[in-house]
Amino acid sequence: MLKGSHAFSSFSVNDLQKAKDFYGRILGLDIVEDSMGLSLQFGGGESVFIYSKGNHTPATFTVLNFPVGSVDEIVQELTAKGVRFERYDLPDLKTDNQGIARDPRGPTIAWFKDPAGNILSVLESRRQA
Repeated sequence: MLKGSHAFSSFSVNDLQKAKDFYGRILGLDIVEDSMGLSLQFGGGESVFIYSKGNHTPATFTVLNFPVGSVDEIVQELTAKGVRFERYDLPDLKTDNQGIARDPRGPTIAWFKDPAGNILSVLESRRQA
Protein backbone atom coordinates (compact mmCIF):
# COMPACT_ATOMS: atom_id res chain seq x y z
CA MET A 1 0.00 0.00 0.00
CA LEU A 2 2.74 2.53 0.93
CA LYS A 3 5.64 0.78 -0.77
CA GLY A 4 5.90 3.36 -3.55
CA SER A 5 5.55 6.37 -1.25
CA HIS A 6 8.44 8.82 -0.98
CA ALA A 7 8.39 8.81 2.82
CA PHE A 8 10.43 11.23 4.90
CA SER A 9 11.16 11.80 8.56
CA SER A 10 10.53 14.91 10.61
CA PHE A 11 11.18 16.22 14.08
CA SER A 12 10.41 19.36 16.04
CA VAL A 13 12.48 22.23 17.39
CA ASN A 14 11.55 25.18 19.56
CA ASP A 15 13.21 27.85 17.39
CA LEU A 16 13.33 27.55 13.59
CA GLN A 17 15.83 30.41 13.17
CA LYS A 18 18.34 28.76 15.54
CA ALA A 19 17.77 25.45 13.73
CA LYS A 20 18.32 27.09 10.34
CA ASP A 21 21.59 28.63 11.53
CA PHE A 22 22.82 25.39 13.13
CA TYR A 23 21.92 23.01 10.30
CA GLY A 24 22.88 25.45 7.53
CA ARG A 25 25.88 27.40 8.86
CA ILE A 26 27.39 24.98 11.40
CA LEU A 27 26.64 21.63 9.73
CA GLY A 28 26.76 22.99 6.17
CA LEU A 29 23.53 21.40 4.97
CA ASP A 30 21.35 22.70 2.15
CA ILE A 31 18.04 23.96 3.51
CA VAL A 32 14.75 24.73 1.80
CA GLU A 33 12.54 26.95 3.94
CA ASP A 34 8.79 27.35 3.57
CA SER A 35 5.91 28.52 5.75
CA MET A 36 5.71 25.11 7.45
CA GLY A 37 9.40 24.79 8.44
CA LEU A 38 12.77 23.67 7.12
CA SER A 39 13.62 20.83 4.78
CA LEU A 40 17.18 19.54 5.14
CA GLN A 41 18.43 18.30 1.78
CA PHE A 42 20.83 15.35 1.55
CA GLY A 43 22.60 13.45 -1.21
CA GLY A 44 20.45 11.20 -3.35
CA GLY A 45 17.43 13.47 -3.03
CA GLU A 46 16.69 12.49 0.57
CA SER A 47 15.32 15.04 3.02
CA VAL A 48 14.24 15.51 6.62
CA PHE A 49 11.66 18.08 7.69
CA ILE A 50 12.04 20.25 10.79
CA TYR A 51 9.05 22.11 12.18
CA SER A 52 8.50 24.47 15.07
CA LYS A 53 6.52 23.24 18.04
CA GLY A 54 5.68 25.56 20.93
CA ASN A 55 5.76 22.81 23.54
CA HIS A 56 8.77 21.06 21.99
CA THR A 57 10.45 18.41 24.10
CA PRO A 58 13.85 17.19 22.86
CA ALA A 59 13.96 13.61 21.66
CA THR A 60 15.63 11.17 24.05
CA PHE A 61 16.97 9.12 21.14
CA THR A 62 19.06 9.86 18.06
CA VAL A 63 16.84 11.58 15.48
CA LEU A 64 19.43 11.97 12.72
CA ASN A 65 22.59 10.00 11.86
CA PHE A 66 25.27 11.30 9.50
CA PRO A 67 27.44 8.56 7.93
CA VAL A 68 30.96 9.96 7.40
CA GLY A 69 34.35 8.72 6.30
CA SER A 70 36.15 9.76 9.49
CA VAL A 71 34.39 10.51 12.76
CA ASP A 72 37.66 11.89 14.18
CA GLU A 73 37.92 14.51 11.42
CA ILE A 74 34.27 15.57 11.65
CA VAL A 75 34.37 15.77 15.46
CA GLN A 76 37.46 17.98 15.20
CA GLU A 77 35.82 20.25 12.60
CA LEU A 78 32.52 20.56 14.46
CA THR A 79 34.24 21.09 17.82
CA ALA A 80 36.13 24.01 16.24
CA LYS A 81 32.72 25.46 15.28
CA GLY A 82 31.50 25.23 18.88
CA VAL A 83 29.62 21.92 18.77
CA ARG A 84 29.86 20.00 22.04
CA PHE A 85 29.89 16.22 21.86
CA GLU A 86 28.16 14.10 24.46
CA ARG A 87 30.27 12.12 26.91
CA TYR A 88 29.10 8.75 28.17
CA ASP A 89 30.59 6.54 30.87
CA LEU A 90 28.00 3.79 31.19
CA PRO A 91 28.55 0.04 31.55
CA ASP A 92 27.56 -0.57 27.91
CA LEU A 93 28.52 2.79 26.38
CA LYS A 94 31.77 4.68 26.85
CA THR A 95 33.20 7.61 24.91
CA ASP A 96 36.72 9.01 24.90
CA ASN A 97 37.76 12.61 25.74
CA GLN A 98 36.48 13.78 22.34
CA GLY A 99 33.08 12.14 22.84
CA ILE A 100 33.75 9.28 20.41
CA ALA A 101 32.59 5.71 21.11
CA ARG A 102 35.03 3.17 19.68
CA ASP A 103 33.39 -0.13 20.57
CA PRO A 104 34.75 -2.90 18.31
CA ARG A 105 31.24 -4.44 18.22
CA GLY A 106 29.72 -1.38 16.58
CA PRO A 107 30.56 1.62 14.42
CA THR A 108 32.78 4.45 15.60
CA ILE A 109 30.20 7.06 16.57
CA ALA A 110 29.85 10.42 18.34
CA TRP A 111 26.66 12.11 19.52
CA PHE A 112 25.84 15.81 19.77
CA LYS A 113 22.72 17.95 20.18
CA ASP A 114 21.10 20.60 18.05
CA PRO A 115 20.06 23.91 19.68
CA ALA A 116 16.66 22.39 20.57
CA GLY A 117 18.31 19.47 22.41
CA ASN A 118 17.61 16.79 19.79
CA ILE A 119 20.31 14.11 19.60
CA LEU A 120 22.29 13.71 16.35
CA SER A 121 25.27 11.52 15.50
CA VAL A 122 28.18 11.14 13.14
CA LEU A 123 29.25 7.57 12.52
CA GLU A 124 31.78 5.85 10.32
CA SER A 125 30.17 3.86 7.60
CA ARG A 126 31.00 2.42 4.21
CA ARG A 127 27.81 4.03 2.92
CA GLN A 128 28.38 7.81 2.96
CA ALA A 129 26.32 10.78 1.91
